[in-house]
Amino acid sequence: MKISAQPERELMNMDFSGQIAIVTGATKGIGLAVTQSFIDAGASVIGIYGVDAQAAERVKQDLEAGERLRLIQCDVSDYNQVKKLYDDIEHEYEFIDILVSNAGIRRDSVLAMMPYEDWQRVIDVNLTGSFAMAKHAVMLMMKKKYGRIIFITSPMSYLGFAGQANYSASKAGQIGMMRSLSKETAKRKITVNCVSPGFIETDLIANLTEDQVRQYKTMVPLKRFGKPKEVADAVLFLSGKNSAYITGSVLEINGGI
Repeated sequence: MKISAQPERELMNMDFSGQIAIVTGATKGIGLAVTQSFIDAGASVIGIYGVDAQAAERVKQDLEAGERLRLIQCDVSDYNQVKKLYDDIEHEYEFIDILVSNAGIRRDSVLAMMPYEDWQRVIDVNLTGSFAMAKHAVMLMMKKKYGRIIFITSPMSYLGFAGQANYSASKAGQIGMMRSLSKETAKRKITVNCVSPGFIETDLIANLTEDQVRQYKTMVPLKRFGKPKEVADAVLFLSGKNSAYITGSVLEINGGI
């Protein structure tokens, strides 16, 4: 069989011109890197942030994306806020192409001493927030019979660190939800996957002590923490048309853990 040569840009088309992406947790860390990468690739981004309006304003100024970046404050754990968000999006845009459910928090404590409020808040933001965002995204994607949904999960979903029972449970839940949703939406040409970053240089691990940093780096075969842009590259791949046959999968970005 003869294989014809094609330009690299055709083999890996990362042009998102005309597409609309929703990114939660869009103003910091991995979410910011994803937002910037989509903007650079021609997409319009609806960036969702929680409470830090000043950070959102800085991002708006720094990215200089004009009308292709809209930042909206929304608590993804509040179902009514998410519903209103999508009602407004449907009114203005009619449909969306991509959802990156990235918003996440940690409130670490050994389980026996963990306050119920810390357990519930992590589950509400990380897992219930992903459910609410995906539920409404699917309804808009079905209009176009096309879509890409990506949950940002974690190796803690299966490794489990002491003091992270709530976080690990929320991330494992995302993977289970993704596998079920991918089967429900496949006939509509909506793919659903997870990206699972390991130790990435973001605010989420900024409170680690020097001893913890040294210890965790020894766990990583590549002997370093990852960069947010390296995660964003994986997200864009799964968001593109070249990934049409990938669904129900977890892509690990963890340096070999």
